[in-house]
Amino acid sequence: MWSWTEVLSWNVESEMEPPCGRSYMQVLCEKYSPENFPYRRGPGAGVHVPPGPQVSPMKDRLNLPSILVLNSCGISHAGDESEIAAFCSHVSELDLSGNKLGDWQEVSKIVSNVPQLQFLNLSSNPLHASVLERECAATFSGIRKLVLNNCKVSWETVHTLLLELPDRVPLYTPHEYPALSLGISSWDDIEKLNTLPTLEEVRLLGIPLVEPYSTEERRKLTIARLPSVSKLNGSVVTEGEREDSERFFVRYYMNVPKEEVPLRYQELVRKYGKLEPLAEVDLRPQNQASVDLHYEEKVQKISVRLDQTVAEFKKQLKAVVQLPTSNMRLYYLDHETPFGLEEMKFSTRALHSYNVRDGVKFFVEPKMK
Repeated sequence: MWSWTEVLSWNVESEMEPPCGRSYMQVLCEKYSPENFPYRRGPGAGVHVPPGPQVSPMKDRLNLPSILVLNSCGISHAGDESEIAAFCSHVSELDLSGNKLGDWQEVSKIVSNVPQLQFLNLSSNPLHASVLERECAATFSGIRKLVLNNCKVSWETVHTLLLELPDRVPLYTPHEYPALSLGISSWDDIEKLNTLPTLEEVRLLGIPLVEPYSTEERRKLTIARLPSVSKLNGSVVTEGEREDSERFFVRYYMNVPKEEVPLRYQELVRKYGKLEPLAEVDLRPQNQASVDLHYEEKVQKISVRLDQTVAEFKKQLKAVVQLPTSNMRLYYLDHETPFGLEEMKFSTRALHSYNVRDGVKFFVEPKMK
């Protein structure tokens, strides 16, 4: 009978792994040995003994669940492919995040020998310098969800993967999204998202590029650039919002120097024509008004603050009409309303709530004794 120490030693020697980094199979054997990963019941857990002839003395000694977590284990290469095929034929989910995998060929060796694989997490592996060839990418065709957060992969790599992945397979690249991981540093980089054939949802979060813009400008300028995206930062893009954004885009760039005008501008001008600038309307509430004050058959034009209360306004009038506030009755008249004189009885009510504006009239009378 083989001891576990002998089994592990046999695996390491048989792989003849290079001095730098550890193999997928070495880590697999170490983590899922009976000592480190005892038999457990439940979904995705427990002993798995693949059918067929035994190809190594390890096969009946590994506790292999269908969900393997091998994150941050220093894995740099695959190891013996026949061993991967023998042990991992049933595996459906594989977490390889935070390792040292820097070659798509090594990743492909692992994936091609895990035929039931549905979910693969490659986050935080140094894959940015490796070129993904089309034939290598074909090994990912059966995966339903692929995570590449913080891998800093190129646009070309993402495009190659999407050509092989089935339609609508989620491809996460990356969690914070792009400035550091996909190199988004200009609006041209955002427009490159249009080359991804099945892209429908985009999250653009924490990108220095858009920080100088207002929230409204960010969203509209992005929507106008991505005509196929139906959801941005978690919010659905309606047809009405898309048209508003595209019109906003045309007006935004209509007075920009020609060399700074994006190609999308000409496309939208052909769609909507050259639009007139929107009229500027000041919607800020008025904070002062010039009104007529009537008292003792006199009329005096005064300026009043609209944020003050009725009680404060009466204090202002005290020196003008020579009446104490306790003996003052104050009325308001707006000729544009059908209600006539309205007595201002509520001392804590603000003047702006009466819709006071330039030209309205106030009447002051002493209280009857």
